[in-house]
Amino acid sequence: MSQSSALPSAVPGDPSWWFAEAIDAERGRPDSSHLSGSITVDVAIVGGGFTGLWTALALKERAPQLSIALIEASRCGSGASGKNGGKVSGYWGSLAGMEANIGAAGALAVARAGARAQDAIRAFATAPGRDVWWRDGASIRVSASPAQDAKIKGYVETARRLGVPDMAHELTPDEVAAYCRSPVFRGGVYLAEGATVQPARLARELRRAVIEAGVSVFENTRMVGLDAGTPSRVRTPDGEIIAREVVLATNTELAKRPEVKPHVSVFSSFALMTDAAPEKLAAMGWNRDEGLADLRMFVHYFRKTVDGRILMGSGSGPISFGGNARDPRLTTDLASAARAEKGLRRLLPGFADVGIAKIWGGGIDVSSDRLPFFRTVPGTRIHYGCGYSGHGVNPTYIGGQCLASLVLNARDDWASLPLCTRSLPSLPPEPFRAVGGRLVRWGIIGCEEAEERGERAGPAMSTAAAIPKLFGLRIGTR
Repeated sequence: MSQSSALPSAVPGDPSWWFAEAIDAERGRPDSSHLSGSITVDVAIVGGGFTGLWTALALKERAPQLSIALIEASRCGSGASGKNGGKVSGYWGSLAGMEANIGAAGALAVARAGARAQDAIRAFATAPGRDVWWRDGASIRVSASPAQDAKIKGYVETARRLGVPDMAHELTPDEVAAYCRSPVFRGGVYLAEGATVQPARLARELRRAVIEAGVSVFENTRMVGLDAGTPSRVRTPDGEIIAREVVLATNTELAKRPEVKPHVSVFSSFALMTDAAPEKLAAMGWNRDEGLADLRMFVHYFRKTVDGRILMGSGSGPISFGGNARDPRLTTDLASAARAEKGLRRLLPGFADVGIAKIWGGGIDVSSDRLPFFRTVPGTRIHYGCGYSGHGVNPTYIGGQCLASLVLNARDDWASLPLCTRSLPSLPPEPFRAVGGRLVRWGIIGCEEAEERGERAGPAMSTAAAIPKLFGLRIGTR
């Protein structure tokens, strides 16, 4: 059902450009050893990405006496944390959707938590001795077709109505061009909160920080089983961790757990990194550090790097069946990789002749209302966090704080957020979820590509794209 038969100019594969660059920058710093034998700790954390690492750091800051062990199936930062676009912003740009799902008060509480997270990530990233390419800048959403124009006012009007008018400003075409010139950019919206970072470098610095804080980190150590109890037991191929508290921070892998499965679907996103061409960035007038995205539903997200490259991503990858996080199409789909490259050439034609250094793909844990959730499995001391829905780096800090509060039984501002307390809508069961999701994806991609050509999509595509709205779903609705 792909709308594109073109092939990308590079074959997608691991590792991401980010992770390869970060490991090279470490200049031979060794991996942590894998776990062998049995250890007993207060807290076991499964997952060495942003969520697990922020949780470990938060626990050590709040309760330094705790003994903590963290395991990672591969290398810390090699998964979703080292594959994303590296755009850092909270939830001010998501107010309208959040208001519809959790009410105005809940939406503002989550957005303000994101602002706290932004400040905290900045403080960590810019501390002496950490070179993670942090660059402060706003976030810009641009219209790239007449059909996208109408979405601009929604951002501005929602922010004004909820009493935070400074968080979103409408941009004229000339004002958009002052940030980055492109013949297809129209108007836009300026979202005041934003930054960019080298995400894999950030993950590796978090790894270093938690080790220095006294956390035992075991890489190349996957969990093969979990026995809930008092205490619980995390089993690995060559050992086990016995712990009073367990935190599961394994991203899309959580989608198969029974308490998560009704509320999460596994989508995917593909990104590319160009060769360096700083002179072409200058010719486009892209001289500042704002990250950009268009106003598609299956969004193109893009930002520049400190060495003059462009990352372009497309959130239009395949949907797995039954939440299968290991479906190879999530990382190898050529049509999705081609859409990322097509987005680069269309949106930023000044880079039309610049080579592609790397393309990669990865799974996204999309929740039923597009917000993450943090919970404790009833009757246990096993905690989990997932459902980030491709939003990026900022919410993982919130996740770390929320999970730390759950571990510590703290009744604080983090634990009282809607991210920890709201009722979660359920998605349709399989096979309707995957089959229907793929049909909707086909329809939306077709409609958005037709709109960019100035055409009207056919009735089959339009009907498929309208299915989520017809059934009252909170995701996939245009």
